[in-house]
Amino acid sequence: MLDQKTIEIVKSTVPALKQHGLTITQTFYKNMFEQNPEVKPMFNMAKQASGAQPKALAMAVLAAAQNIDNLGALGPAVKKIADVHCDCLVKEEHYPIVGKHLLIAIKEVLGDAATDEVIEAWRKAYEVIARVFIDAEKEVYKQRGVAI
Repeated sequence: MLDQKTIEIVKSTVPALKQHGLTITQTFYKNMFEQNPEVKPMFNMAKQASGAQPKALAMAVLAAAQNIDNLGALGPAVKKIADVHCDCLVKEEHYPIVGKHLLIAIKEVLGDAATDEVIEAWRKAYEVIARVFIDAEKEVYKQRGVAI
């Protein structure tokens, strides 16, 4: 559970995410692929090139921020994304890599607006959001009979 202050800070970033979300996710993917090339095969490079994947992630991050106090509202989207993640063999161990690069991209794109307090709130929020996806993906893997 997130404390009320963290929720308020994350929600306060919604306008910045609306304005800069795509730039954040484009920066995120660029940095992550450069620094952690081992995860690149999990991603659809055609969707990277077309911009569809960065746009989809930007929308997912925005939806998470808007619903950070009620992530259950994202259930259908989480299920759909979990299915895609499992198709790509995403595992729990990949989430820290994503989280690290997402926070770096937020700071890089938003600059001084991404204060230490904002980054810390997003770090906490990411841990909760990641857990939602990890748990959903474990269920999908279980249903598929895939040992992870």
